[in-house]
Amino acid sequence: MTAPISQAEWERLRRDAKDAIDDVIEEVGVPKALLPYQQKVVGLLDSTSTQVLFVEKSRRIGLTWGLAAYAALRAGRAKSAAGMDVMYISYSQEMTREFIDACAMWARAFAIAANELEETLFDDSDEEGQKSIKAFRIQFASGYEIIALSSAPRSLRGKQGCVIIDEAAFVDSLPELLKAALAFLMWGGQVVVCSTHDGTTNTFNEVIQDILGGRRPYAHLKIDIDDALRDGLYERICLVTGVDWSPEGEAKWRQDIIDFYGDGADEELFCIPTQGSGTWLPAPLIEARMTVPGEILRLELPANYLHLSDVEQRSLMEPFLDRLKAALSALDLDLRFAFGFDFARVADLTVGSLLAIEANLRRREALCFELRNVPGAEQKEITRAVLQYVRSRLVGAGFDAVGMGWTVAEDMQREFGARDGDGSSGLVEAVKLSEKWYAAHMPKLKTAFEDDMIALVADDDHLTDLRKVKVIRGTPRVPDVRETEKASGSGKKRHGDFAIALVLADYASRQRWAEYDYQPVTNKPPEGRMTQTPVEEADEPRGTLGSIIGKLGGWI
Repeated sequence: MTAPISQAEWERLRRDAKDAIDDVIEEVGVPKALLPYQQKVVGLLDSTSTQVLFVEKSRRIGLTWGLAAYAALRAGRAKSAAGMDVMYISYSQEMTREFIDACAMWARAFAIAANELEETLFDDSDEEGQKSIKAFRIQFASGYEIIALSSAPRSLRGKQGCVIIDEAAFVDSLPELLKAALAFLMWGGQVVVCSTHDGTTNTFNEVIQDILGGRRPYAHLKIDIDDALRDGLYERICLVTGVDWSPEGEAKWRQDIIDFYGDGADEELFCIPTQGSGTWLPAPLIEARMTVPGEILRLELPANYLHLSDVEQRSLMEPFLDRLKAALSALDLDLRFAFGFDFARVADLTVGSLLAIEANLRRREALCFELRNVPGAEQKEITRAVLQYVRSRLVGAGFDAVGMGWTVAEDMQREFGARDGDGSSGLVEAVKLSEKWYAAHMPKLKTAFEDDMIALVADDDHLTDLRKVKVIRGTPRVPDVRETEKASGSGKKRHGDFAIALVLADYASRQRWAEYDYQPVTNKPPEGRMTQTPVEEADEPRGTLGSIIGKLGGWI
C-alpha cells in the first residue's frame, strides 16, 4: 500500500499551512470543542433538509464524538424546536457505552437538564422466544431521550426519531436494519449512517455508490485520515495528551498509523474499499495454487438411502469405495500427512482434506472427499479407512467438533488417540471452531497461499468455497449466514465447507508431533496389488457398513 502523500511531503505541507495561519490561531486562543469536519456533520444534520446522511470515514477520527454532541442537542430540544428521540446502534456494547457517556458529557456541557444515565432492559422477541437485550439511555427534561440499542432490526420496532447507525458496514443484516430505519422518514425522522469501509460489495458501499451515482437522494460526506489531520486531529491529540505539536511530529504520527494498518490502510484510513466484501483470498491467488493433478472424490446418496436393501445400498457405495481405494493406493507413504474434517449431514457437505507434507514443508493436497446426504455411520467408516491407511505417517487430524461433528471426533479419538492442542500424544483433536480460533489459525493458511507453500487440486467448487471466507470484524471466517447463490461447478448449494476442512488440515499439520508408539510400516505393494491382512472371523462385517469394512479393511 502506498500512501497518497509521503511523510516528508506531509511534513512540508503542514509546516507551510501552520505558518500561514499562525496569526489566526493566536486570535482564536483555546480551540473550539468540535473540529471542522465534526462541525460540518453536525451542521448538515441540524439542517431541516437533511433527512438521510451517509458518511464514509477513516477509523478513529472522533466522528462518534461529534455525533454525540448532535444527539444531545436534538434530544434536549422541545418538540416545537424539532426535538426528537435519538437511537444509537452499533455492533458492540462497548461502543454503545462510549457513545452514551459522550452524550452525557455533552449534555452537561450544554447545561441541558438530563436525568441520571440509566441502564435498562427491553423485552425483545425472536423466532426462539422471548429474551432481553441490554440498552442504555439518557432522559431529558424535554421528554425525549437518547437510547442505545442492539443492531437487530427488530430493536427499532415501535420507535420514532433520529437513528444513528455507527460502523454500519460491520453490523449484522445491514439491509434489514436500513429498511427498518428508513421507515422513520415517513413521520419526519432522520437517519445517520457512518462507517469505515468493509469491501466493495458490502451494502454500506453499495448505497454510497448509489448516492454518488444520483440513484439515491441522500446527503453524503467522506472524511479520510488526511482530511481529519488538515482539520486539526493531531493537534487535538497533542492538546489532550500534553505533547507539543510540530509538523515533524504529525508527519511521523501519520506514517506510523499507515505502517500499522499495512495492507489495510487504504480501506481503514483512506476510505478506499477493498475488492469484495472483506474477501480474504483473491481468486487469482487461489487459482495459482491449484496445480495438483487429480480429482475430488464425491459421494451423494439419495434421501431414501436408509430405506433401501443392503444390496442396493452396497451398489451405491461401491463405486465411491473403488475410487477411494485407488486414491489411497497412490499415496506416497514416505511423506507425512495431516487431515482436516468438517462434518455435515443434511444442508451442507462433509469434507475430508488430507494434506501431504513435502520435504520443503509445502503442504500438497493428497486426497479430498466430499459427502452429501451420507449417514453418520458411513461417514465414520470412510474417515476411519483414510486415517488407518496413513496412520503410521499421520502427524495429526483436526475435526470440527461443533454440533453433530462432536460425535465423529470422539469416535476417531477413541481409535487414534485424543489430542488437546498442546502437543499431547494423540492424533485427533476435536476443534471448537470460534472467532478466536479462526483469528489464530486462518492467517497461517493465508501465508501459505501467499508464499506458495500450499498446492491444491484444481476445482471450481473449492475455489468458490475459499472465496466465501470473509474478513468479519477483523477475523477471516466463513460467514454464519448461508448465501443463496449456487456454486458454479456442481450446481449445489455450498457453505464454504472445503475452506473449513482445509484450515483444519493445515492446523493439524503445524502441531508438535512425536511418535509415541512403535508401529511397523509395510512396504508399498507393487502396482495393481494390495497387501492383504486377513480380517478376523469374529469381526466379519454385515450390512452396508460391513461392506465398507470388508472392502477396505483388508488393506488399510
